[in-house]
Amino acid sequence: MEETGNIDKMTTLSQVMTRLTQRGIHREFRMNEDCEMKFENSEKNYQPDEMTIVKTYRFEGPSNPDDNAVLYVIKDTEGNLGMMIDSYGAGSNYPKEFDDFLRKIPILENEEFDLD
Repeated sequence: MEETGNIDKMTTLSQVMTRLTQRGIHREFRMNEDCEMKFENSEKNYQPDEMTIVKTYRFEGPSNPDDNAVLYVIKDTEGNLGMMIDSYGAGSNYPKEFDDFLRKIPILENEEFDLD
């Protein structure tokens, strides 16, 4: 895992997801087929200014650039916390609209989400 300002012992996406789940962050923000950003089990459509990226974790595959991924911890304006996962590098698992949306979300990294 690439350094993100903290010294994480975890190296895999699944390990970080497990730790976040233990801290109560288990729902995901996802873009649907209509390019609407939704919070898991919610009908609300989000706009980028209704979300803040509070932590970013990057993962690099040891031998295949297609294994690169990023996990964002997102907080919405109502205080809900969730994860957003995307691959990066050679390809993304979302359409171009996702990248455009993601670039508009404010970033305010928070040490609270450093995992020791």
